[in-house]
Amino acid sequence: MKPVSRSCPGPASLAFSVRRVRLARMALLAVPFTLWLAGCSKPAPVAEVPREVVVLQAQERAGTQPLHLPAEVQSRYVTSLSFRVAGQLVERRVHLGDVVRKGQILARLDPADADQNAASARAELAAARQHLDAAEKQLQRDTAQAAEQLISAQQLEQSQDAHAAALSQWKAAQARAAVAGNQRDYTTLVAQHDGVISTEQANTGDVLSPGQPVYSLAWSGAVDVVTDVADRQLAGLQPGVAADVTLAALPGKTWKGRVREVSPAADPQSRTYRVKVTLEQPDASVRLGMTGEVTITPSNTTQTQVLLLPATALFHQGDKPAVWVVGADGKLVLRPVTVAAYGERSISLSQGVAASDKVVVQGVHTLTVGEKVKPVAPLHAEDFAL
Repeated sequence: MKPVSRSCPGPASLAFSVRRVRLARMALLAVPFTLWLAGCSKPAPVAEVPREVVVLQAQERAGTQPLHLPAEVQSRYVTSLSFRVAGQLVERRVHLGDVVRKGQILARLDPADADQNAASARAELAAARQHLDAAEKQLQRDTAQAAEQLISAQQLEQSQDAHAAALSQWKAAQARAAVAGNQRDYTTLVAQHDGVISTEQANTGDVLSPGQPVYSLAWSGAVDVVTDVADRQLAGLQPGVAADVTLAALPGKTWKGRVREVSPAADPQSRTYRVKVTLEQPDASVRLGMTGEVTITPSNTTQTQVLLLPATALFHQGDKPAVWVVGADGKLVLRPVTVAAYGERSISLSQGVAASDKVVVQGVHTLTVGEKVKPVAPLHAEDFAL
């Protein structure tokens, strides 16, 4: 068997292999270095995209714009009905919304104690009457006998004193009987006026104290349309100012009226002023509790132009009203304004903005001063109709 012969590589082949190993090592060393360089390099800057904001331009209107205010029909006179004596409520004959007439019985207290007191007072009155009659007869007899000098003057004086005392006791008993009779009558609650029961404030079985309300009675007849205004809306509001009233339940009809009363002080809770409008020609279709809108034109309004914006544009700067305006450079500016009047869906500005200004009307609570924005028109313009 012949041995296998192995040939050794030549010098050229060996040099080529060495170079290839070195290149492979250098490639392996270059990978982490390349990754390190990539980690240290800064990312390419991304262009800032301006935020889109919905803007509108203010509409010019005359300064004589009337006030459009929500209102409710209420009775001009509302009284609280209560018993004048204490007792347990045993009967209620009317309920919420019932129409009542003057003199109608509305409710009753348990009359047992009042009946007993009245009976006792009548018995005392009868006894006093008997005592007075006896004193009168005795005085007549003594007077006749004194005229014939059959009795002394002292005895006559005693009869006269006894008669006077009996007369006083009878008068006192008569007064007590009258009071007891009144107390018995007070256990029945009677309507003092025609009207409608507007509230119920006690239930059958309740033990009531004198003066505790049982019902509220809204008088029939004169009604008022009641609304509330802010202090800045008071200018020009005074009794006699003309007003127009529309009611949601009676569409297509308008009633003429006049301001009858403006509250001299603000409500401690809402800080608004109550204004009452009386209708010039009310009719039976106007019912208590109906809601609607009253339009009042203040008497001292001027012809100064005002600018109208949606109420959603209003923001604040501290405790002052302000709006966001998009400047010429596309940045937001918070500009203080003077509000001439507040409407149901709009505000009237007398100072602070111009008709050419682009005012942000949506999302005003999420903006910051100097923010770069892109003004766009409303997608649904009817949502911002003034």
